[in-house]
Amino acid sequence: ASLITETLPDKVQSHINHSSVLPLRRKITMTSSRPLISNLTMDWIESMERWHLHLFCIPTAVISFATFIASPVLLVCIFLSRALRRETRYLLVANTLIADMLFLILNLVTLIGNAVRAEIPWFVCELFTTLLVTAYSCAIITVTLMVVDTFAAVRWPLQYHNLLSPAQTNCILGVVWLLCAIYPFTLMMMMKAELSNDNVTVCLALISLGFFKVKNIGGIDMYFLVAALTCTFLIFYCYIRLYMVTRMQGIWHSRFSRARVTVLVHGVLLLLYFAPGFVFALEIYIFQKKNVSQDLRVWISTVNANFLMLLPRAFAPYLYGLRYREISESLTLLLHRHRRNRENTLS
Repeated sequence: ASLITETLPDKVQSHINHSSVLPLRRKITMTSSRPLISNLTMDWIESMERWHLHLFCIPTAVISFATFIASPVLLVCIFLSRALRRETRYLLVANTLIADMLFLILNLVTLIGNAVRAEIPWFVCELFTTLLVTAYSCAIITVTLMVVDTFAAVRWPLQYHNLLSPAQTNCILGVVWLLCAIYPFTLMMMMKAELSNDNVTVCLALISLGFFKVKNIGGIDMYFLVAALTCTFLIFYCYIRLYMVTRMQGIWHSRFSRARVTVLVHGVLLLLYFAPGFVFALEIYIFQKKNVSQDLRVWISTVNANFLMLLPRAFAPYLYGLRYREISESLTLLLHRHRRNRENTLS
């Protein structure tokens, strides 16, 4: 056999050697990835048990419960009212609430699984991470579109209702969901063959995306940076232009004017939505830093995932319900109708 190999041309020999090395190289990559994930999860569990960070599940449960009470009620009010369903701003509110509820459900399931140390396949963990990133990105982009919608309504009040129909708004929201899902699902498909049969005891978006960063896959930092800068630029541009257009109309003179309250509500929500995203970008950045202690990484990730990321989801339905008069009226009408039907049933 060696004699036959020696008599082969150099190109054929190089092809044979290359084809024999590829499976070995792939095997080495997969076997080296398993200890990496195992070490990451074990160190994470040790830090959480040392600091008793599982107690953060209590504020997570409270905030999630408060959100699950208010968000479905607002969604019912919007979808049962034909007038609200035909307004672009209320469709954007509904899409934000849907994305927030999906994020909360996935986040709650993940945290419960981590608390009970349930072993799940790596592929399932990657799927949860992909859906979490998609839901969070969709909520951020939809909140940004709400600012753009407010700017369009003030800037072109006569043409505003003819610019977008409800069908076109739904198509835009579908495109938003698609764009938010393309990148994380692409990353998941790239890593599908690797560690697909392994089980993990801690499923966190930081560990999953941090593993991509360790492997130099996908440009995680650039994705979040470009998305954050784009949304921030649109928000500041719209607010600056709004002030320049309306500053001579007298709507800013009163301390509690509708314009000031609108800007205040949107500003609070934007801060609550964007701040956890920047903290998460910081988590990914320090994920590989050797001079940062593991306990600090675990503390930042736990506070962000169990508290900061949940605050906008809890405040959004209450601020929207108080801010938009039509939603409040629809909710009041729905409650009166329910009370009337109950009295008729009892009588």
